[in-house]
Amino acid sequence: MNAKTATRTAVTPDAKSALGTAKSLVVVYTVISVLTLGAIVLLRNHPDLVTDAVWIRGGIVAVTAFLMLSFAVGAGKGNPRALLRLRLVSAIMVVVIVVIIALPGGFPTWMKIEQAVCGVVLLGVVLLVNGRKVRASFAR
Repeated sequence: MNAKTATRTAVTPDAKSALGTAKSLVVVYTVISVLTLGAIVLLRNHPDLVTDAVWIRGGIVAVTAFLMLSFAVGAGKGNPRALLRLRLVSAIMVVVIVVIIALPGGFPTWMKIEQAVCGVVLLGVVLLVNGRKVRASFAR
C-alpha cells in the first residue's frame, strides 16, 4: 500500500451519497462564482456596480470555489484531509458571507444578493459534510 492509498477511508454508501450531494452543491457554487466573474468583467465600466472590493471578492470566491471542488472530489474518494479542508473552507466562507451581507456599504446590492445565494448553497455543504453519516464514515 503506498502513502497515497494509506490515507484513504472506506466511505460508506450513506456518506458517499451525502458527499456526492455536497460536491454537486460545490459545483453550483463554482458555476455561480464563474458567472459572477463574467458579470464583473461585463460591468467593469460601471464604477457604482463594480468597485475594487467587488473585483477582489469575486476573485477570492472563484479561487475558493475551485479549491472546494478539489476538496469535495478528494473527500468523495475517502481522503480525510480533503474532507477536513472542505469542512473548514466551506464554514469559513459562510461566516465571511454573513459578515459581507450584514455590514452596510462595502459591496453593491447585486453582489450582496449573489453572496446570499452562495451562502445558502454553502450552508448546505456545511450541513452535509459535518453530518452524522459523513463523520461516522470517516471516524473509522
